[in-house]
Amino acid sequence: MTDNRRDFLKKSACIAAALSVGGIETALSHPIAKSVEKTVGLKSMVKDAGMQMSNAYFSGMQANKQLIELAKQMDALGAIAGIDMRLNPGMTEKPWEYNAIMGVREAWKNVGLNYNVVEGPPTLGEKTKLGLEGRDEEIANFISFMKNLKRSGVDVICYNWMPVVSWARTQMDRPGRGGALMTAFDYDQIKDKPLTKYGDISHESMWKNLEYFLKAVVPEAEKIEMKLALHPDDPQVQKIQGIPRIMNTVENFDRMLKIMPSDFNGVTMCQGNFSLMGTDIPALIRRWGKAGKIHFVHFRNVQDLSGVLPSTKFTETFHDEGQIDMYAAMKAYYDIGFKGAIRPDHVPTMAGELNTTPGYMTLGNLFAIGYIRGLAEAVVKEGKRRS
Repeated sequence: MTDNRRDFLKKSACIAAALSVGGIETALSHPIAKSVEKTVGLKSMVKDAGMQMSNAYFSGMQANKQLIELAKQMDALGAIAGIDMRLNPGMTEKPWEYNAIMGVREAWKNVGLNYNVVEGPPTLGEKTKLGLEGRDEEIANFISFMKNLKRSGVDVICYNWMPVVSWARTQMDRPGRGGALMTAFDYDQIKDKPLTKYGDISHESMWKNLEYFLKAVVPEAEKIEMKLALHPDDPQVQKIQGIPRIMNTVENFDRMLKIMPSDFNGVTMCQGNFSLMGTDIPALIRRWGKAGKIHFVHFRNVQDLSGVLPSTKFTETFHDEGQIDMYAAMKAYYDIGFKGAIRPDHVPTMAGELNTTPGYMTLGNLFAIGYIRGLAEAVVKEGKRRS
């Protein structure tokens, strides 16, 4: 019995080495992997195609008690959230300081989850994005945050370049399949809203502010190997109330990546937004994935209703409907060997739910996790048949 266990551990080490060098498919083609598969099964070797199945917890831990327990039952153990200081009662340190970050990470660990991506860093706001007085201090705090976050064991930051008017929808309860409630957007409903207090800002000034930020933080991110994952504008229209949207085309993302070429200056692959820009999602995953630019994935589906690009009118959908070939997208992640965090995004509100947090209700999230996991298992098995 002892000899059998020792032999199994040696084989597992060989598989791990093959995985680190050549990715999932190389590991599966290893002769030892084929023998171990007979004992432990393919699924346990390459769970979720090597990705970190995760959930978003933007409403806080208390509001997500049920989802936390369900996540553990589903074995979807990644926790994605901001630095929620409600998890640090009595903490006097700032949210970008080490003890505050560790308090949050330990709180997630204590409920059985792995805090693996910060989505919405605590010190990146309007001063930086609009080039206002005080941005240097804000950027300095962001650099401190990166260093302390990395020290805590987290190495991905998802951020956006949407000041003042961030994520926006014009309807939170559009009836969808079977009466499920979807989020939706129609630019015509908001195009005449008044300017914000910042007035009508030029696109080029937003580019200058982004360049200033990237040139300050990317070299520091390289030193500590912190992955910066810029999220696309959502919605991806040209302006809202005078505030430009510059991360609204694939070409603009390519421009951003060229400002500071680095393995740590990358992208949050939010499939819905990039699809509404008119791009072929599997092809884009392969292009950016092979270049090492995809650090984090929002796996979601949408339907354009406008007929123009970028879309000005669309609705969210269930993961198994909409305009994106989700199987082809999953196959692309598998083929590029993506091993980072992946989570469902903008799920429908389903029967029996009160739609208190549109896009992030529990039942739609459960459906999405099952769907994503099924796709992942399918592409792994197809890859094995090809090898």
